[in-house]
Amino acid sequence: MNITIRKIGNSEGVIIPKDVLDRMGVKAGDELTLTEEDGKIKLVPQNADLAEQLKAARLGMEKYRVALRELAK
Repeated sequence: MNITIRKIGNSEGVIIPKDVLDRMGVKAGDELTLTEEDGKIKLVPQNADLAEQLKAARLGMEKYRVALRELAK
């Protein structure tokens, strides 16, 4: 399957065919994780549970950053 890189505003992007999105179980608005390895791009649906856990962890780390910094010494 060939896909063309297109100009989208000030950025560039690709359009992913609907049948591919359906097979991946994603839709517009879902988040994907992009990794690049050996010149290849890999898109993986982001795990919603993990994203929520990371968000909570970031909030906790921000709230207790002074205590965490002292504990890290």
